[in-house]
Amino acid sequence: MRRVTVLLAVMCACVCDGVKFGQLCDGNPSNTRRTSDTWGHGHYGASRETRQHKGLDIVCQDGSVVYAPFDVTLHGKVIVYNKPEKAAIDSGINLRGENLCFKLFYVQPDRTSGTVRKGERLGVMLPMQSVYPGITSHIHVQMCNREIDPTQYFD
Repeated sequence: MRRVTVLLAVMCACVCDGVKFGQLCDGNPSNTRRTSDTWGHGHYGASRETRQHKGLDIVCQDGSVVYAPFDVTLHGKVIVYNKPEKAAIDSGINLRGENLCFKLFYVQPDRTSGTVRKGERLGVMLPMQSVYPGITSHIHVQMCNREIDPTQYFD
């Protein structure tokens, strides 16, 4: 019984404290989510051919400035695909802040270590249209534990 209580307390530390992501992308102050387009849906758990989408897509125009959603520590670059045909968008960053560990995909980070304050620039949105023409360009937000749905951290 003690293990269950501790686990619930740890889980509640993030959700119950009301942690919410601040603005991620210039031009999208309310973190509007990608809904549906010819390439699919942007919600957590959406179908992706042979798998499920394990993140949440936040609308962001190609070339837009990407901001820290709260005070964060940068923990290295992410390689999203490692496929030559997707090289133009094959970048992201690992972050930690507000007791959360998460990744932002399709971002060219200005740097990959150190700290960034809420609302400060993290980098630039990569040219998603060059790889997926007609898609709603977006930042993919994924928790380090892919089984955690990041939707709960957005209004």
